[in-house]
Amino acid sequence: MKHLLRTLLSSILLTAAAHASAAEDLAGYDRLDVHAAHRASPVAASIWYPLGSKTYRAKIGDNMLFEGTLAYVGAGVKEGKYPLILLSHGSGGNMDGLGWLSSQLALKGAIVLAVNHPGSTSGDSSPRRSSELGKRAKDLSAALDQVLADPAFNKYIDRSRISSAGFSLGGGTALNLAGIQFDNEAFADYCAKFSGTTDDCIFLAKGDVTLENMSKDFAAYAKDPRVSRTIAFDPGLTFAAKKKSMTETDVPTLFITLGTTNMMQAADVGENGSGIVDIMPNAQRITLAPAHHFTFLAECKEAGIKMLEEEEDDPICTDPEGVERADVHRRIIDAVADFLKL
Repeated sequence: MKHLLRTLLSSILLTAAAHASAAEDLAGYDRLDVHAAHRASPVAASIWYPLGSKTYRAKIGDNMLFEGTLAYVGAGVKEGKYPLILLSHGSGGNMDGLGWLSSQLALKGAIVLAVNHPGSTSGDSSPRRSSELGKRAKDLSAALDQVLADPAFNKYIDRSRISSAGFSLGGGTALNLAGIQFDNEAFADYCAKFSGTTDDCIFLAKGDVTLENMSKDFAAYAKDPRVSRTIAFDPGLTFAAKKKSMTETDVPTLFITLGTTNMMQAADVGENGSGIVDIMPNAQRITLAPAHHFTFLAECKEAGIKMLEEEEDDPICTDPEGVERADVHRRIIDAVADFLKL
């Protein structure tokens, strides 16, 4: 009987220790409203950070389609100075859907500040508003202004290590913050070159967005001088980048390309695409394969996959054969950590 009790007690202690260890592998998370002069209402923002003290755990970004990410909500920040990453979601995406990336970067010693860009977020993604690129970049600059003035966070930020990062349309936003400027006519020429068959041209055309009525904000100069490094994951719009801005941008930039076959034309930055990697003087590129554009999104739930199949929706949960999305995610996290020296 004594032996049984000792075994049972030992099992309980080991289980408790395992749960405690797992808890330590979570980041801190909070939400804030960004008051931005260029928007009619506050912009929703999120911040992930190294954990200092614990509150309660919750799954961030969890829904019928995607798996969420556990975090301690409203927790204290671990003492120290950390690099800050401004993170921009893609068209139709949202900040919490990138929790898989933000949380892991926080665990590696970074603060990640993201926003929901009005007009190009899940549920409100509009072709017309998505073409207002300058506003997207200003969303993040305004969020940075606010956090740098916030005593709850500003003392933990290393202001010499502020980076921009983004996926797809968000990759264009990250480049915008680094000084890349886009051109309306160049975008129209690009759409004409591919007969309007690329995903970005098709999306804008669905909203009757043409060269004549495209927002002038598409070509806004939105460089934020506080940004010292940039990461663009399968970025969109690089075919429309102004060559002068590409050659003059000195911000070290990492392009991460997902896959080598069946690539999305709009996100091809190599010699068969926009060629921006070879034009920018301080750019480098890595390719992760096998994978494709949507492998960057959060891991999908089985029920979500079936729902997409039944509705004959975009196959955003279907990766190339043999691909484990979680494995590609780990490789992305490692590449970012290496580039930012986390």
